[in-house]
Amino acid sequence: MQDLTKSQKARLAIHTFKTLADALTLRGNYKPSGKTGEKLAESLKLFSPEIYGSMSDPRVVELQGLEYVIDRMPKGIENCNRIILTGHEDFQNTSFEQVIPLKRRRLSYVVSEKEICFVITKGLTEVYDIVTHITFLNIEAQKIQQQICDKEGGTCSEWHDLGKAVRGELVLEGAVLDQAIWNLSIILGRTYKETRATYESMNKTHHGQRFNNGLFSIIYAMGERIINEHKSADEHLTIYFTPSLQDMIGHHQYATAWAQGVKKHIYGRGLHERPLHIVSANMHSVKNVLYGAGALRKLGESVPASLYDMIPTLKGKEEEVDTLAQQYGLSFLPDTSGSNIDVMVIDAAAIDRNSLHPDLSIDSDYLQKEKPVIVVMDYAFGTQAFDVMDELLCPCHFDEKTITFRIESISIMGKAGILPGKKGDIMLATAHVMEGTPHNYIVANDLRVDDFEGKADVYVGPMVTVLGTSLQNRDVLERFYSSNWKAVGLEMEGGHYQRAINAAVIQGHISSQVRIRYAYYASDNPLRGGQTLAAGSMGLEGIVPTYLITKVLVQKILNPPGDRRCDF
Repeated sequence: MQDLTKSQKARLAIHTFKTLADALTLRGNYKPSGKTGEKLAESLKLFSPEIYGSMSDPRVVELQGLEYVIDRMPKGIENCNRIILTGHEDFQNTSFEQVIPLKRRRLSYVVSEKEICFVITKGLTEVYDIVTHITFLNIEAQKIQQQICDKEGGTCSEWHDLGKAVRGELVLEGAVLDQAIWNLSIILGRTYKETRATYESMNKTHHGQRFNNGLFSIIYAMGERIINEHKSADEHLTIYFTPSLQDMIGHHQYATAWAQGVKKHIYGRGLHERPLHIVSANMHSVKNVLYGAGALRKLGESVPASLYDMIPTLKGKEEEVDTLAQQYGLSFLPDTSGSNIDVMVIDAAAIDRNSLHPDLSIDSDYLQKEKPVIVVMDYAFGTQAFDVMDELLCPCHFDEKTITFRIESISIMGKAGILPGKKGDIMLATAHVMEGTPHNYIVANDLRVDDFEGKADVYVGPMVTVLGTSLQNRDVLERFYSSNWKAVGLEMEGGHYQRAINAAVIQGHISSQVRIRYAYYASDNPLRGGQTLAAGSMGLEGIVPTYLITKVLVQKILNPPGDRRCDF
């Protein structure tokens, strides 16, 4: 039998993990310490996601990966031995505390000190994401337990000292803090410097203890949970998938309500007969590009000559920008469906063109003649992108009339991992390749390298739509990059958006001539050490690529369309 390559082994492991996760969702429950849970852990270790760093090394606890996960899971997750994933629960009139993680729009409730309930609104991608993070945390917890326990079941002195620190018996300052971090570094198999950096990031410089319990408490809780598992079967961590979650998967329960609310708003404003331009982006860049300069002028402040220099000056002036935007055509729709996707609807004909930044080139005559409407929707999450776009492009019914919207363009701006370049570079998709499936979608992208005026390195080629940020393997990505696929990046939503767009064209909901635009800026390079998502956010270096793409998209929408160009 021919030996499998590293890439083939990793792809098989990813497929195994996905298959197991799908099966467990249908089965209803599993224990990470049980046979199925161990198989999940084995698969995760085998394809060794880049974002989890040294997870597969039994000698050390992975700190950057731990911080990445903790930032995306509810506070206290490390204490829990009972985790429920459900499709719909109404906890509004209960004593359960609603908890939203720092860096993931995820709805969860603390039922008790050891029980958390996740309300899944984004489909299977969210399930994969949570299960992957739980599996990672359990792997790291087992490492801690193996490090601190001797053959007789006792624990080491460093663990006893950590317990004192967690219980508040030590004043963590000066030499006492140094000693506590040194003891913790021994438990973690990490250097003092590495442990200190993570401690400070979690406890001080990053976000205090509003979103997490601090490194000492997290590590202690993870170890104690495994110790208690060994003492009693009743303490085993168990994950439950409720029947309501099983019923929700594959049905657009949240997406239908979300899209209905958006279309009702457009119809209510009398904008339904106007040309509509859908933009998937963040909730600030389009608004700042169109209204930021006007807000500064209204405040009596000078407007920097460069659009990109203007953006930092808007910090702390969000209220002024919002006020001006609402006076000149923008309405904001906070999500009420549970999809966690806010929307802005902009009547571009109402924009004060005299207050636009001089870097922005707009055809005023075209604007008054066509009166375009821009619908900016916040980022979707993985497979949720198909659900919301599929519902948004469908006709709707108001006042006993069937309303089919005039969709002129669909623009997707997102952040993605880049394969040939570096953070801050830009990628333009020519196709989306769905990882782990035979589904591939060619994109007639209306964006070109010369649209970006040489202000950033731009890479053009297929994008890989991955199962999740935590399911990225270096060998698989290297294969996509160096083989005939010649992929330039990876992201989570593009293939799902394109599947919905193709379906809408086939069903006659939108024209086959609709302008499609996909542009991504690189938030990380998973093939380069120190440039994965776990290394931290982009900060100020993300301003230029974000606003460069935004500027190009806005100008494409608010100027007469150029010749259709399908070749690269």
